[in-house]
Amino acid sequence: MANYYCLIAGLPEIDFSDSHPGYSMDELVEQLHESLTPWDARLMANFFFLQRDCKNLVGYLKDPEAELMYQGAYTKEQYKDLVKSAEEMNFNVHRYPSFLSIFAREWAFNKDKKGYFPEDEILYLFYKYAIDNCSNKFVREWYQMNMDINNILTAILARKYGWNIADYIKGEGEVQEKLREENTPDFGLSREMDYMKELIQIADQDDPVKKEKMIDALKWLWLDDNTFFEPFGIESVFAYMCKLEMQYRWANLDVEKGKESFEQIIENLRGEARVPDAYKV
Repeated sequence: MANYYCLIAGLPEIDFSDSHPGYSMDELVEQLHESLTPWDARLMANFFFLQRDCKNLVGYLKDPEAELMYQGAYTKEQYKDLVKSAEEMNFNVHRYPSFLSIFAREWAFNKDKKGYFPEDEILYLFYKYAIDNCSNKFVREWYQMNMDINNILTAILARKYGWNIADYIKGEGEVQEKLREENTPDFGLSREMDYMKELIQIADQDDPVKKEKMIDALKWLWLDDNTFFEPFGIESVFAYMCKLEMQYRWANLDVEKGKESFEQIIENLRGEARVPDAYKV
């Protein structure tokens, strides 16, 4: 396992309460190219930057002339190649993950369907791809958590409005099964998920902006907790990238108001302390 002490020690500390990115994503990407082993570079390309490619692919399908929104693993020419190959040859292009070819090929049939949200659909396909194919346990669990959060919040919303919950749950597994079948307030998940209580509180929020901040705060804490014992491994590099991307999402918030709001949210979610028991004084 590679140790990235020099890389991580040289990165500026970033905090959830900071409302502006603490570092340039472009500079960090350049450092990754210089520092990562070939194995870890593939991990980042396939399971961090590919998520950005998913967003770019949707944008490209909507408007092939538009500028790319994100720095992913692929170029605009590669998106063009992927889409053309998937449509004309009617098979999955092996030089790209198969779900991208399938998504591109089915775009013409799905794009105008009522209730079809391409960004949500491709995000689910990416989560499933990462969970099924990534060899790194931390990365698999990160995307599993993201999928679970989306499903749980969707289930709570569906129950609130009397919709059929099963129609809105993505994927198969123990969590999805309980969301579809359990009638208890927590869907029987509190014993298995230490953040279920927080998700129920988040779902009760009426302010959509504050709700999104609370979701990101929960994810930020998960990243902290799950890299505590491996502060200089590829997991911490991956976590830093995820945190930095969250900061970019909120870069347009008012600085002081945003800082106060973030600090309060993080304290409310943190509770007493989330430091592993072995490190508690």
